[in-house]
Amino acid sequence: MQQGSSTGIYGSFRYLIPSFNLPTRGGGGTASIIASGGMRGLNPDHTLVLVNGKRRHKTALINSVSSLYNGAAGADFNMLPSSAISRVEVLRDGAAAQYGSDAIAGVINIILKDDPDDGDLSISAGQNFDRNDGEFFTVSAGNGISIGQSGSLNLFYNFMSREESNRAVPISDRVNLYPLLEGGARDPREATIDRMITQNYGAFPQISHIFGGNFSYDFADMEFYSFGTYGFRKSELNWSFRAPNRIVSLPEVYPDGFRPRLVIEEDDFELVAGFRGESANGWAWDISSGFGTDITEWENTNGLNASLGPSSPTQFNIGHLISSEWVNALDVTKLQELYRAGTIQVSFGLQHRLERYEIEEGEEASWIAGDYVRPEGQPFAGELLPPGAQATPGFRPDDSGAIRRTNLSAYGELGWSPSENLFLNAALRYEDFDDAAGDEIIYKAGGRYAVTDWLALRGSFNTGFRAPSLAQQAYASTTSQFRDLDGDGEAELLLLKNLPVNSVAARALGASPLKPEASRNTSFGFALTPHSNLSVTVDAYQIDLDDRIVVTSTFSPLDTRLSADGITTIGDQIQALLVANELSPGISGQYYTNAIDTRTRGLDIVATYRAHTEYGSFRFIGGFNRNETDIRGIVENPPELEALGGIDIFDRSKRAALTDTIPDSKISLGVGWEYGPFKTNFRTTRFGRYMVRNATNPDEDYDVDPEWIADLEIGYALSENFTVYAGANNLLNTYPEQINEPSEINGSNMYNTFAPFGFTGGNWFVRGAFHW
Repeated sequence: MQQGSSTGIYGSFRYLIPSFNLPTRGGGGTASIIASGGMRGLNPDHTLVLVNGKRRHKTALINSVSSLYNGAAGADFNMLPSSAISRVEVLRDGAAAQYGSDAIAGVINIILKDDPDDGDLSISAGQNFDRNDGEFFTVSAGNGISIGQSGSLNLFYNFMSREESNRAVPISDRVNLYPLLEGGARDPREATIDRMITQNYGAFPQISHIFGGNFSYDFADMEFYSFGTYGFRKSELNWSFRAPNRIVSLPEVYPDGFRPRLVIEEDDFELVAGFRGESANGWAWDISSGFGTDITEWENTNGLNASLGPSSPTQFNIGHLISSEWVNALDVTKLQELYRAGTIQVSFGLQHRLERYEIEEGEEASWIAGDYVRPEGQPFAGELLPPGAQATPGFRPDDSGAIRRTNLSAYGELGWSPSENLFLNAALRYEDFDDAAGDEIIYKAGGRYAVTDWLALRGSFNTGFRAPSLAQQAYASTTSQFRDLDGDGEAELLLLKNLPVNSVAARALGASPLKPEASRNTSFGFALTPHSNLSVTVDAYQIDLDDRIVVTSTFSPLDTRLSADGITTIGDQIQALLVANELSPGISGQYYTNAIDTRTRGLDIVATYRAHTEYGSFRFIGGFNRNETDIRGIVENPPELEALGGIDIFDRSKRAALTDTIPDSKISLGVGWEYGPFKTNFRTTRFGRYMVRNATNPDEDYDVDPEWIADLEIGYALSENFTVYAGANNLLNTYPEQINEPSEINGSNMYNTFAPFGFTGGNWFVRGAFHW
């Protein structure tokens, strides 16, 4: 994972796994903190993440703002120290029957280093080509030691610091930021105010410290093992500027306006321990217990609760999100020779999993609705002001609370090799959840046939499911966003609340309890090894996913379309409905629901070739993925929404986030060369076409053309143990296709909300690596 120029584990997956997509989001929100990527066109939480074969806990930061991957709360790879990684095993096939809920798209298994004689230290630094911003500095270290005659301990540490990158432009001089003076003249401060005060459109400042360890000790007849990680991360997200002429900007507190900032501090911890061994009759067993938790503390700084007036605090504790998992597992397996019938492998196991998700309320001033009104002589005189801390109101008492559930499962698997050329396997798993997810039996059948010593065919069919996460059931928060709700091309600022499905407001909009997603996964492919230095794999797949959990359309009081009565607007009716069900005026709502059935079809191709010549050693690698997702069914509007008229539970922009926002193809080509002390890695990637759909107006749709991105790293070994590197990510400084002129009011929105390779252009870096 140290080779190449990617920063972060997830960044490497984008190029090493053909069907893995890691779109970058412009702007803020928790979707920008968690690097959320998915395999085979599905969500991050459709891929199961293991560390040393054990289930990794989920993040507490659900993706609640972004339209892509909304509702996903998978494992956070960037809370693992990259210095700890020995290798990454990827199962690009449905494996829920073997591993349980979530393994619909596949499994990623991180294997940690365990060599007691291994040690390394790597330090890197760099910044963006443009604007000289985005400075980053990383330290990655690891060391192994022997424990007595039969044990080993490996310790790891990663540090990362990244400064802000912003590709927004100044707010237009034509836009008034101050109230007009008497007589309609512009305030003279318009000429002197810093107009580079836009919402961050790029990458935000972040700092992290990640620790890890991997321990094992062999006794006479068994081995004790334990591994774990602890990570601290601080992220700072700037929200949109609140100009002095806005209703929420109080001149007594911020005479020149303000830009709220969301600061999230995370503590992430996991510890796994277990024993493994083999019985006298050849049964290998492994019993383990692991606990993981992610604790996030939210703070709003440089903020304001305008409804409290000039006495409002400017810093607020927003609250905490806490996600925890405790997993206990027993796995048993045996490989047995059969008389004249090849070999058979029998595996079975049990698992107990306890999950808990908690929302702790913020301080009262962060969410309360005060009664302050603007005094006479000020703009908006006599009007009540929006409640809660601006941009990110706190978690309310009725949002807070904890939910938990227990999952029990049992599985069995048979693998039979009747000959050297043929392998057949079948797996069956029973899962039982003590909440609305209920119980389920899932299965898998597959095989591999070696036609020759250089050609093998393989295929499988499996069923799977994913239980709704606790975060999807319980999460509630309010954020402010710019949205074009009625398709007129103009973005309005709205307060958007994620409504838990069991809340009275969500039920008033037609919400019902979430149920599990169900999948059917078919794959077929072949592996070619025509030469000892050449390997090619080709795999086609089809994944049918029913009752898929998605976020609904945004139900907003700002919707100006006429309602079913032909007199009032849809927004008026939504406002009346939400206010009658415990929401403050002006707040929009959305919730998670089982709304659609999808079919995803795709093709993966991976080829590698190694050559050793008098001019050095070469390693060529190529990857291709073609992926297409279609919506096969959409649930009918519930009666509560149907009565409003003209509104869909899942609008066309939400549909496009599933079918069109991810590039339809990806090509990755790379070459590594070593000659004496020289080392070079070059990689180029083509991200295919993708499309963006307006929520209501097809005239506002647009396509984004394919782009090629190139990365280069050049190294020189100064000694046997020390190598220096220099290189660049996005060497040609490519930006996404510009689809709009920058917004005059916020200086951004010139690109799509998402980009497969980011919004900040290229960056250069230098790195020193010491190994012992």
